[in-house]
Amino acid sequence: PEVCLRLEVGPNAAVHSPLAVQNGFLHMLVHSYTAELFMSFLTNLGPFLEDEIIPEVIPMEIEVVDTKITLKDDSPRVYPTSPGPVPITLAVDHVIVKRRDDGVFYLTGEGSRKQEKPVSVLQEQKAPAKCVLAALAAGTRGLQLKEVPELQRELQTMKIALAEANMDKARLLQEIRKYNPLFQL
Repeated sequence: PEVCLRLEVGPNAAVHSPLAVQNGFLHMLVHSYTAELFMSFLTNLGPFLEDEIIPEVIPMEIEVVDTKITLKDDSPRVYPTSPGPVPITLAVDHVIVKRRDDGVFYLTGEGSRKQEKPVSVLQEQKAPAKCVLAALAAGTRGLQLKEVPELQRELQTMKIALAEANMDKARLLQEIRKYNPLFQL
């Protein structure tokens, strides 16, 4: 695995943003990283991230390339006969997270540097930016530029609904397996 960190401060950092001259600019590259984390690790990060003082905005760019993180549930089992939850693996080919002077984080894929869109914590998927690029590239279908944001919002709404439906399905399957561990769908 390769992790590179670079912090620039002063007049030379002005190429990144005007605020970087004063607060600095952080560039981080994570390449070929593989890790297994317990879910309790993620749930216990909250106290470390909470602060009573509003932090200064530091412009940054975090690039994650060829990374795989496996999340394992280490909570105590409710039913001893349950086979337990299946680990979740998150594989990232190439994602760039940027923080600009306004404090908003932008998530982009490898081919969408010019089509940056702000995302919230619930919408941190890179697919919408790629879909917008594909829609723009497919101009033969007659899409007007004013229709693209509306279609992107609709796509994002559908993705959220699909994610919620998948979570409901997984929860119901887990509930069924409590009573019948050998149940298969």
